[in-house]
Amino acid sequence: MYPTDRRYTKEHEWVVLEDDGRALVGITEYAQEQLGDVVFIDLPKPGSKLAQNEKLGEVESVKAVSDLFSPVSGEVAEVNRELLDHPEMINEDPNSKGWMVRLASVAPADVQGLMSAEQYEEYLASLG
Repeated sequence: MYPTDRRYTKEHEWVVLEDDGRALVGITEYAQEQLGDVVFIDLPKPGSKLAQNEKLGEVESVKAVSDLFSPVSGEVAEVNRELLDHPEMINEDPNSKGWMVRLASVAPADVQGLMSAEQYEEYLASLG
């Protein structure tokens, strides 16, 4: 069910390395289902430096406000500006159009230390 081209965190974020060495970050299908309808997103400004597991923003849904965490260290190269006007894209397509930030200067070791799709699915199953 979960794309195998990316790695996952226990906080339900995903990261996928791009050919140019940058990385896209978003939240998983599971996360958006738990949130319900997303109505607002707060993302960092380009140029912001993030450490792995550091708060990178907030997502607000009809149910709650939840923190977002960076799955890897890096510098924010770009934010998905469409999400700022259309946060519902996170619910509609969390694995593609609903990406949140693109990071540069990503440490490959950070990515390798995260869960594969198979491991993430096993983790979800363990949550009951």
